[in-house]
Amino acid sequence: MTKPVIRRVDERRRALLRGLTGATALAATGVAPIVRSAPRPQVVIAGGGFAGASCALALRRLAPSIDITLIDRQQRFVTGPFCNTVVCGLNPVERITQTHAALTAAGVQVVHAEIDGVDTTRREARLADGRRIGGDRLVIAPGIGFDWQVIEGYGPEAVDRVPHAWPGGAYQIGLLHDQLRRMPDDGQVVITVPDNPYRCPPGPYERASLIAWFASRHKPNARVLLLDAKDHFSKEPLFRIGWDARYPDRVEWRGRRDGARVVAVDVDARRVTTAGGDEVAADVLNIIPPQRAGRLAADAGLTDTAGWVPVAAHDFSVPGHDGIHVIGDATHAEPMPKSAYAANMQAKICAFALAAELAGETPADTQMINACYSLVAPDYGISVTEVYALNGDSIAAIQQAGGISALAADAATRQAESEYARSWYQNMVHDSFG
Repeated sequence: MTKPVIRRVDERRRALLRGLTGATALAATGVAPIVRSAPRPQVVIAGGGFAGASCALALRRLAPSIDITLIDRQQRFVTGPFCNTVVCGLNPVERITQTHAALTAAGVQVVHAEIDGVDTTRREARLADGRRIGGDRLVIAPGIGFDWQVIEGYGPEAVDRVPHAWPGGAYQIGLLHDQLRRMPDDGQVVITVPDNPYRCPPGPYERASLIAWFASRHKPNARVLLLDAKDHFSKEPLFRIGWDARYPDRVEWRGRRDGARVVAVDVDARRVTTAGGDEVAADVLNIIPPQRAGRLAADAGLTDTAGWVPVAAHDFSVPGHDGIHVIGDATHAEPMPKSAYAANMQAKICAFALAAELAGETPADTQMINACYSLVAPDYGISVTEVYALNGDSIAAIQQAGGISALAADAATRQAESEYARSWYQNMVHDSFG
């Protein structure tokens, strides 16, 4: 009675190995692999942002013999990277809007539907229309959620008047841009920044920079004030050098030591109260709320006390939940930041591990990288690169393997980095969404 079962398992394993070999051949020769009829493993991916889309596309290329279903409610996905160029009017929102069409063309089954929740025991996604889609593995890529309990007076009902635009889709980003256009020439823009961790650590400071650029051209006496829950921030020396060079006396930053952490918001008055007791009024108020893992992960009970999902770094599986993997911003994967590039890397590690594990193999050790570009101005770019090693089931930064832009650089170098930033974005989008 046991022999047929063993034969079927062996057959599946050989079919998967043929698929993996074929994927390698495809990369080298451009010839499509031949996959013979066999039981096909099923992988379901809940979430179609950078993490989910990258995982689906990478897994399709690595293992053509695996059936992949990606589920996401959005047919059009507005990226967080480069959203600040839309906020300041450099780009239309269409320039940063992606679809899943290339994933469908690659053979991924894409389902656009609202996900009510996930069943981690059955490895299923429950859709709002009553369908359940399950598989041998369930990969959850829920992104971030906002912790609405931290700032008094600021909740989901307030975002139509005081946007977070993080990124919040085309409407949120467009709302913030329209408020900037309508503010007085001597107006004050106040941006509040949460404590770590949150999505895109340098993002608020790029936003302040590009709003200052917008103001220097359209609102000559306007100023930007950052109220930060931290005492230091990503790429701080580079941003400060850029602000001094391009926007002297236009950008002001206050940190935790200044009592600047925002504790309450008066939405109607566009006024905030800080931990230090200051009340600060704004003509344009941009609240970036404290964050935690997205709803799907939280509702499934996968998060820790800090609100993020602990994962095993070799395949981004969730300890104690067999066949469940979580990738992207929702993970507790420090020292990696919560960024699109990091999500793309984590998705590839997960895809590689899934392809190997479903073929009965052990994933090989590897490294990950995070590269992040920011624009201080349209012609002024800065960057940071970090390299990480898998240390058992944890992640460790490799010392002196990365680097940041030179603190002292001429205008030509800064302009070159701004062009690199645009190429970085295009390459990352292509690698993630096809």
